[in-house]
Amino acid sequence: MSDTTQDLGAAQIPPDPRELRLQEIRRRAETEVFPSPQKAPSVLQLPTASGETGYYGTPLLKSPGWKAEIPLYFFVGGAAGAAAIIGSIAKLTGAEPRLARDARYLAAIGGAISPALLVSDLGMPSRFLNMLRVFKLQSPMSVGSWTLMAFSSSTAAAAILDTAKQRSKLFGPLRIIESASHFVSALTGSVLSTYTGVLIGATAIPVWNENARLLPFHFATSGMAAATSMLELRGHNSPALNSLGILSSAAETVVGASIELRKHPALRPLKSGRSGWLTRLGGVLSGPLPLLLRLLAFSGDQKRDTNLRKVAAASTVAGSLVTRFAWTQAGAASAADPRIPLQLREAKAAIEKHQAPAIPTKLEKTVKAD
Repeated sequence: MSDTTQDLGAAQIPPDPRELRLQEIRRRAETEVFPSPQKAPSVLQLPTASGETGYYGTPLLKSPGWKAEIPLYFFVGGAAGAAAIIGSIAKLTGAEPRLARDARYLAAIGGAISPALLVSDLGMPSRFLNMLRVFKLQSPMSVGSWTLMAFSSSTAAAAILDTAKQRSKLFGPLRIIESASHFVSALTGSVLSTYTGVLIGATAIPVWNENARLLPFHFATSGMAAATSMLELRGHNSPALNSLGILSSAAETVVGASIELRKHPALRPLKSGRSGWLTRLGGVLSGPLPLLLRLLAFSGDQKRDTNLRKVAAASTVAGSLVTRFAWTQAGAASAADPRIPLQLREAKAAIEKHQAPAIPTKLEKTVKAD
Protein backbone atom coordinates (compact mmCIF):
# COMPACT_ATOMS: atom_id res chain seq x y z
CA MET A 1 0.00 0.00 0.00
CA SER A 2 1.36 3.41 -0.91
CA ASP A 3 2.48 6.02 1.64
CA THR A 4 -0.30 8.34 0.48
CA THR A 5 -2.98 5.77 1.26
CA GLN A 6 -1.49 5.08 4.67
CA ASP A 7 -1.36 8.80 5.44
CA LEU A 8 -4.98 9.17 4.40
CA GLY A 9 -5.96 6.21 6.57
CA ALA A 10 -4.08 7.62 9.56
CA ALA A 11 -5.72 11.01 9.13
CA GLN A 12 -9.19 9.57 8.91
CA ILE A 13 -8.89 7.00 11.74
CA PRO A 14 -7.13 8.40 14.83
CA PRO A 15 -4.66 6.09 16.60
CA ASP A 16 -5.66 4.37 19.79
CA PRO A 17 -4.23 6.17 22.87
CA ARG A 18 -3.19 2.82 24.31
CA GLU A 19 -1.18 2.01 21.18
CA LEU A 20 0.49 5.43 21.35
CA ARG A 21 1.40 4.77 24.98
CA LEU A 22 2.90 1.37 24.18
CA GLN A 23 4.92 2.84 21.31
CA GLU A 24 6.24 5.57 23.61
CA ILE A 25 7.25 3.03 26.28
CA ARG A 26 9.01 0.91 23.65
CA ARG A 27 10.83 3.93 22.22
CA ARG A 28 12.04 5.05 25.65
CA ALA A 29 13.17 1.54 26.54
CA GLU A 30 15.14 1.24 23.30
CA THR A 31 16.79 4.67 23.53
CA GLU A 32 17.28 5.15 27.28
CA VAL A 33 17.65 1.68 28.78
CA PHE A 34 19.33 0.10 25.75
CA PRO A 35 21.14 2.84 23.77
CA SER A 36 22.37 0.26 21.25
CA PRO A 37 19.53 -1.43 19.28
CA GLN A 38 21.67 -4.58 18.90
CA LYS A 39 21.72 -5.05 22.69
CA ALA A 40 17.97 -4.64 23.16
CA PRO A 41 16.03 -7.83 24.01
CA SER A 42 14.00 -9.35 21.20
CA VAL A 43 10.79 -8.67 23.15
CA LEU A 44 11.32 -4.95 22.55
CA GLN A 45 11.87 -5.41 18.81
CA LEU A 46 8.21 -6.08 18.01
CA PRO A 47 6.78 -5.05 14.63
CA THR A 48 4.23 -2.27 14.54
CA ALA A 49 0.69 -3.28 13.60
CA SER A 50 -0.13 -2.13 10.06
CA GLY A 51 -1.90 -3.21 6.92
CA GLU A 52 1.31 -4.91 5.73
CA THR A 53 2.35 -6.81 8.85
CA GLY A 54 -1.05 -7.37 10.45
CA TYR A 55 -1.61 -7.19 14.18
CA TYR A 56 1.74 -8.67 15.26
CA GLY A 57 1.17 -11.64 12.93
CA THR A 58 -1.95 -12.78 14.78
CA PRO A 59 -5.09 -13.64 12.73
CA LEU A 60 -7.95 -11.28 13.47
CA LEU A 61 -10.67 -13.72 12.36
CA LYS A 62 -11.42 -17.33 13.22
CA SER A 63 -10.90 -19.72 10.34
CA PRO A 64 -13.87 -21.99 9.46
CA GLY A 65 -13.28 -25.44 10.92
CA TRP A 66 -15.08 -27.24 8.13
CA LYS A 67 -14.13 -30.68 6.90
CA ALA A 68 -14.58 -32.05 3.39
CA GLU A 69 -18.27 -32.76 4.04
CA ILE A 70 -19.24 -29.08 3.79
CA PRO A 71 -17.93 -28.35 0.26
CA LEU A 72 -19.39 -31.71 -0.77
CA TYR A 73 -22.72 -30.60 0.70
CA PHE A 74 -22.50 -27.34 -1.24
CA PHE A 75 -21.98 -29.33 -4.43
CA VAL A 76 -24.57 -32.07 -3.83
CA GLY A 77 -27.23 -29.68 -2.52
CA GLY A 78 -26.76 -27.25 -5.40
CA ALA A 79 -26.99 -29.97 -8.05
CA ALA A 80 -29.99 -31.61 -6.36
CA GLY A 81 -31.88 -28.32 -6.09
CA ALA A 82 -31.27 -27.55 -9.77
CA ALA A 83 -32.32 -31.09 -10.75
CA ALA A 84 -35.65 -30.61 -8.95
CA ILE A 85 -36.25 -27.44 -10.96
CA ILE A 86 -35.40 -29.22 -14.22
CA GLY A 87 -37.72 -32.12 -13.35
CA SER A 88 -40.65 -29.83 -12.57
CA ILE A 89 -40.16 -27.79 -15.75
CA ALA A 90 -39.91 -30.97 -17.80
CA LYS A 91 -43.18 -32.24 -16.31
CA LEU A 92 -45.02 -28.95 -16.91
CA THR A 93 -43.80 -28.59 -20.52
CA GLY A 94 -44.58 -32.18 -21.45
CA ALA A 95 -40.97 -33.09 -22.15
CA GLU A 96 -39.73 -36.67 -22.37
CA PRO A 97 -41.09 -38.52 -19.31
CA ARG A 98 -37.79 -40.31 -18.78
CA LEU A 99 -35.97 -36.97 -18.47
CA ALA A 100 -38.42 -35.69 -15.86
CA ARG A 101 -38.21 -38.97 -13.95
CA ASP A 102 -34.39 -39.06 -13.91
CA ALA A 103 -34.25 -35.43 -12.78
CA ARG A 104 -36.62 -36.21 -9.89
CA TYR A 105 -34.54 -39.24 -8.91
CA LEU A 106 -31.36 -37.18 -9.02
CA ALA A 107 -32.97 -34.58 -6.76
CA ALA A 108 -34.17 -37.28 -4.34
CA ILE A 109 -30.73 -38.85 -4.12
CA GLY A 110 -29.15 -35.47 -3.44
CA GLY A 111 -31.86 -34.71 -0.90
CA ALA A 112 -30.98 -37.89 0.98
CA ILE A 113 -27.20 -37.41 0.86
CA SER A 114 -27.16 -33.73 1.90
CA PRO A 115 -28.46 -34.19 5.50
CA ALA A 116 -26.03 -37.08 5.97
CA LEU A 117 -23.13 -34.84 4.99
CA LEU A 118 -24.23 -32.15 7.43
CA VAL A 119 -24.65 -34.64 10.28
CA SER A 120 -21.22 -36.10 9.52
CA ASP A 121 -19.62 -32.66 9.78
CA LEU A 122 -21.52 -31.79 12.97
CA GLY A 123 -20.53 -35.06 14.60
CA MET A 124 -23.93 -36.20 15.90
CA PRO A 125 -27.55 -36.05 14.65
CA SER A 126 -28.77 -34.15 17.72
CA ARG A 127 -26.80 -31.07 16.69
CA PHE A 128 -28.59 -30.97 13.37
CA LEU A 129 -31.95 -31.44 15.08
CA ASN A 130 -31.15 -28.53 17.41
CA MET A 131 -30.87 -26.31 14.33
CA LEU A 132 -34.56 -27.03 13.67
CA ARG A 133 -35.79 -25.97 17.11
CA VAL A 134 -36.54 -22.44 15.89
CA PHE A 135 -37.06 -20.74 12.54
CA LYS A 136 -35.41 -17.35 11.99
CA LEU A 137 -36.08 -15.71 8.66
CA GLN A 138 -33.12 -13.35 9.15
CA SER A 139 -30.70 -16.27 9.65
CA PRO A 140 -29.42 -17.94 6.44
CA MET A 141 -28.44 -21.03 8.45
CA SER A 142 -31.91 -21.41 9.96
CA VAL A 143 -33.62 -20.88 6.61
CA GLY A 144 -31.22 -23.34 4.98
CA SER A 145 -31.80 -26.05 7.58
CA TRP A 146 -35.58 -25.91 7.23
CA THR A 147 -35.29 -25.67 3.45
CA LEU A 148 -33.15 -28.80 3.36
CA MET A 149 -35.68 -30.76 5.41
CA ALA A 150 -38.59 -29.62 3.24
CA PHE A 151 -36.61 -30.37 0.08
CA SER A 152 -35.56 -33.86 1.20
CA SER A 153 -39.12 -34.76 2.19
CA SER A 154 -40.78 -33.41 -0.96
CA THR A 155 -38.27 -34.95 -3.38
CA ALA A 156 -38.54 -38.33 -1.65
CA ALA A 157 -42.34 -38.17 -1.87
CA ALA A 158 -42.19 -37.19 -5.55
CA ALA A 159 -39.84 -40.06 -6.37
CA ILE A 160 -41.89 -42.65 -4.46
CA LEU A 161 -45.19 -41.55 -5.97
CA ASP A 162 -43.63 -41.48 -9.44
CA THR A 163 -42.51 -45.09 -8.99
CA ALA A 164 -45.96 -46.07 -7.76
CA LYS A 165 -47.57 -44.26 -10.70
CA GLN A 166 -45.66 -46.42 -13.16
CA ARG A 167 -47.21 -49.58 -11.67
CA SER A 168 -50.77 -48.41 -11.07
CA LYS A 169 -52.87 -45.33 -11.53
CA LEU A 170 -52.89 -42.95 -8.59
CA PHE A 171 -56.27 -42.06 -7.11
CA GLY A 172 -57.40 -38.60 -5.95
CA PRO A 173 -55.47 -37.81 -2.74
CA LEU A 174 -52.21 -39.31 -3.99
CA ARG A 175 -52.42 -37.30 -7.20
CA ILE A 176 -52.82 -34.12 -5.15
CA ILE A 177 -49.84 -35.08 -2.97
CA GLU A 178 -47.77 -35.83 -6.08
CA SER A 179 -48.49 -32.43 -7.62
CA ALA A 180 -47.81 -30.65 -4.33
CA SER A 181 -44.52 -32.51 -3.85
CA HIS A 182 -43.34 -31.42 -7.30
CA PHE A 183 -44.18 -27.81 -6.53
CA VAL A 184 -42.53 -27.83 -3.09
CA SER A 185 -39.41 -29.59 -4.38
CA ALA A 186 -38.95 -27.02 -7.17
CA LEU A 187 -39.55 -24.10 -4.78
CA THR A 188 -37.21 -25.36 -2.06
CA GLY A 189 -34.71 -26.50 -4.70
CA SER A 190 -34.31 -22.94 -5.93
CA VAL A 191 -33.54 -21.85 -2.36
CA LEU A 192 -31.22 -24.80 -1.68
CA SER A 193 -29.09 -24.07 -4.74
CA THR A 194 -28.51 -20.44 -3.69
CA TYR A 195 -28.69 -20.18 0.11
CA THR A 196 -25.20 -21.60 0.68
CA GLY A 197 -23.79 -18.61 -1.20
CA VAL A 198 -25.86 -16.28 0.98
CA LEU A 199 -24.70 -18.16 4.08
CA ILE A 200 -20.96 -17.71 3.59
CA GLY A 201 -21.40 -14.23 2.14
CA ALA A 202 -23.00 -13.09 5.40
CA THR A 203 -19.83 -13.87 7.40
CA ALA A 204 -17.01 -11.48 8.33
CA ILE A 205 -14.40 -13.37 6.29
CA PRO A 206 -13.24 -10.77 3.72
CA VAL A 207 -13.10 -12.92 0.57
CA TRP A 208 -16.65 -14.20 1.17
CA ASN A 209 -18.12 -10.92 2.37
CA GLU A 210 -16.68 -9.02 -0.58
CA ASN A 211 -18.48 -11.45 -2.94
CA ALA A 212 -21.77 -11.57 -1.01
CA ARG A 213 -23.78 -10.55 -4.08
CA LEU A 214 -21.87 -12.75 -6.51
CA LEU A 215 -21.88 -16.02 -4.54
CA PRO A 216 -25.64 -16.84 -4.70
CA PHE A 217 -25.67 -16.34 -8.48
CA HIS A 218 -22.38 -18.22 -8.84
CA PHE A 219 -23.57 -21.21 -6.81
CA ALA A 220 -26.93 -21.26 -8.62
CA THR A 221 -25.37 -21.36 -12.10
CA SER A 222 -22.77 -23.90 -10.98
CA GLY A 223 -25.48 -26.15 -9.54
CA MET A 224 -27.60 -25.85 -12.68
CA ALA A 225 -24.60 -26.67 -14.85
CA ALA A 226 -23.77 -29.72 -12.72
CA ALA A 227 -27.36 -31.04 -12.76
CA THR A 228 -27.64 -30.55 -16.51
CA SER A 229 -24.34 -32.32 -17.09
CA MET A 230 -25.28 -35.27 -14.85
CA LEU A 231 -28.47 -35.80 -16.82
CA GLU A 232 -26.52 -35.67 -20.08
CA LEU A 233 -24.06 -38.24 -18.76
CA ARG A 234 -27.12 -40.36 -17.94
CA GLY A 235 -27.80 -40.48 -21.67
CA HIS A 236 -30.17 -37.57 -22.30
CA ASN A 237 -29.44 -35.58 -25.46
CA SER A 238 -32.25 -33.05 -25.28
CA PRO A 239 -31.55 -29.75 -27.09
CA ALA A 240 -33.04 -27.95 -24.09
CA LEU A 241 -30.41 -29.51 -21.82
CA ASN A 242 -27.67 -28.46 -24.21
CA SER A 243 -29.03 -24.90 -24.19
CA LEU A 244 -29.02 -24.91 -20.38
CA GLY A 245 -25.45 -26.17 -20.45
CA ILE A 246 -24.36 -23.38 -22.80
CA LEU A 247 -26.05 -20.68 -20.72
CA SER A 248 -24.60 -22.04 -17.47
CA SER A 249 -21.09 -22.32 -18.91
CA ALA A 250 -21.31 -18.79 -20.29
CA ALA A 251 -22.44 -17.50 -16.88
CA GLU A 252 -19.55 -19.30 -15.16
CA THR A 253 -17.15 -17.78 -17.67
CA VAL A 254 -18.43 -14.30 -16.84
CA VAL A 255 -18.10 -15.00 -13.11
CA GLY A 256 -14.51 -16.14 -13.52
CA ALA A 257 -13.63 -13.12 -15.64
CA SER A 258 -15.16 -10.73 -13.09
CA ILE A 259 -13.06 -12.25 -10.31
CA GLU A 260 -9.87 -11.94 -12.35
CA LEU A 261 -10.51 -8.36 -13.43
CA ARG A 262 -11.45 -6.97 -10.01
CA LYS A 263 -8.64 -5.52 -7.91
CA HIS A 264 -9.25 -5.72 -4.19
CA PRO A 265 -7.14 -6.90 -1.24
CA ALA A 266 -9.92 -9.28 -0.14
CA LEU A 267 -9.70 -11.20 -3.44
CA ARG A 268 -6.06 -12.20 -2.91
CA PRO A 269 -6.89 -15.80 -1.84
CA LEU A 270 -8.79 -16.31 -5.11
CA LYS A 271 -5.71 -15.42 -7.16
CA SER A 272 -2.72 -16.77 -5.24
CA GLY A 273 -1.69 -19.85 -3.30
CA ARG A 274 -3.44 -23.18 -3.29
CA SER A 275 -6.91 -21.64 -3.13
CA GLY A 276 -6.07 -19.46 -6.13
CA TRP A 277 -5.04 -22.45 -8.22
CA LEU A 278 -8.20 -24.33 -7.23
CA THR A 279 -10.36 -21.32 -8.08
CA ARG A 280 -8.85 -20.96 -11.53
CA LEU A 281 -8.95 -24.70 -12.20
CA GLY A 282 -12.61 -24.90 -11.23
CA GLY A 283 -13.39 -21.82 -13.29
CA VAL A 284 -11.79 -23.22 -16.43
CA LEU A 285 -13.37 -26.67 -16.05
CA SER A 286 -16.88 -25.27 -15.53
CA GLY A 287 -16.69 -22.17 -17.74
CA PRO A 288 -14.61 -21.64 -20.90
CA LEU A 289 -13.73 -25.31 -21.57
CA PRO A 290 -17.27 -26.78 -21.61
CA LEU A 291 -18.58 -23.67 -23.38
CA LEU A 292 -16.07 -24.16 -26.19
CA LEU A 293 -16.80 -27.90 -26.41
CA ARG A 294 -20.55 -27.33 -26.57
CA LEU A 295 -20.19 -24.72 -29.29
CA LEU A 296 -18.02 -27.14 -31.27
CA ALA A 297 -20.76 -29.79 -30.93
CA PHE A 298 -22.78 -28.21 -33.76
CA SER A 299 -20.77 -29.74 -36.58
CA GLY A 300 -23.56 -32.00 -37.81
CA ASP A 301 -21.68 -35.23 -37.07
CA GLN A 302 -24.01 -36.82 -34.51
CA LYS A 303 -21.48 -39.19 -32.98
CA ARG A 304 -18.79 -36.50 -32.69
CA ASP A 305 -21.22 -33.95 -31.30
CA THR A 306 -22.50 -36.42 -28.68
CA ASN A 307 -18.97 -37.22 -27.55
CA LEU A 308 -18.08 -33.53 -27.29
CA ARG A 309 -21.15 -32.88 -25.15
CA LYS A 310 -20.27 -35.76 -22.84
CA VAL A 311 -16.73 -34.45 -22.41
CA ALA A 312 -18.15 -30.99 -21.70
CA ALA A 313 -20.57 -32.50 -19.17
CA ALA A 314 -17.79 -34.39 -17.35
CA SER A 315 -15.65 -31.24 -17.27
CA THR A 316 -18.55 -29.23 -15.86
CA VAL A 317 -19.25 -31.67 -13.04
CA ALA A 318 -15.58 -31.76 -12.07
CA GLY A 319 -15.33 -27.97 -12.24
CA SER A 320 -18.44 -27.47 -10.10
CA LEU A 321 -17.01 -29.77 -7.42
CA VAL A 322 -13.58 -28.12 -7.47
CA THR A 323 -15.22 -24.69 -7.25
CA ARG A 324 -16.87 -25.55 -3.91
CA PHE A 325 -13.56 -26.72 -2.44
CA ALA A 326 -11.85 -23.62 -3.84
CA TRP A 327 -14.22 -21.22 -2.06
CA THR A 328 -13.83 -23.02 1.28
CA GLN A 329 -10.05 -23.00 0.90
CA ALA A 330 -10.14 -19.30 0.00
CA GLY A 331 -12.20 -18.58 3.11
CA ALA A 332 -9.67 -20.33 5.33
CA ALA A 333 -6.77 -18.46 3.70
CA SER A 334 -8.58 -15.13 3.98
CA ALA A 335 -9.31 -15.64 7.69
CA ALA A 336 -5.71 -16.68 8.41
CA ASP A 337 -4.21 -13.60 6.74
CA PRO A 338 -4.01 -10.83 9.39
CA ARG A 339 -3.25 -8.16 6.80
CA ILE A 340 -6.55 -8.19 4.93
CA PRO A 341 -8.91 -6.71 7.56
CA LEU A 342 -6.43 -3.92 8.34
CA GLN A 343 -5.83 -3.18 4.67
CA LEU A 344 -9.57 -2.97 4.09
CA ARG A 345 -9.82 -0.48 6.93
CA GLU A 346 -7.09 1.69 5.47
CA ALA A 347 -8.54 1.48 1.96
CA LYS A 348 -11.98 2.51 3.22
CA ALA A 349 -10.44 5.42 5.09
CA ALA A 350 -8.63 6.57 1.95
CA ILE A 351 -11.84 6.45 -0.09
CA GLU A 352 -13.76 8.39 2.54
CA LYS A 353 -10.95 10.96 2.69
CA HIS A 354 -11.28 11.62 -1.04
CA GLN A 355 -15.06 11.80 -0.86
CA ALA A 356 -15.36 14.26 2.01
CA PRO A 357 -12.89 16.34 4.01
CA ALA A 358 -12.08 14.84 7.38
CA ILE A 359 -12.74 16.86 10.53
CA PRO A 360 -9.81 16.65 12.96
CA THR A 361 -10.68 15.05 16.26
CA LYS A 362 -9.59 16.22 19.71
CA LEU A 363 -7.01 13.44 19.88
CA GLU A 364 -5.50 14.43 16.50
CA LYS A 365 -5.26 18.07 17.63
CA THR A 366 -3.53 16.98 20.85
CA VAL A 367 -1.05 14.75 18.99
CA LYS A 368 -0.22 17.52 16.48
CA ALA A 369 0.18 20.08 19.29
CA ASP A 370 2.67 17.83 21.10
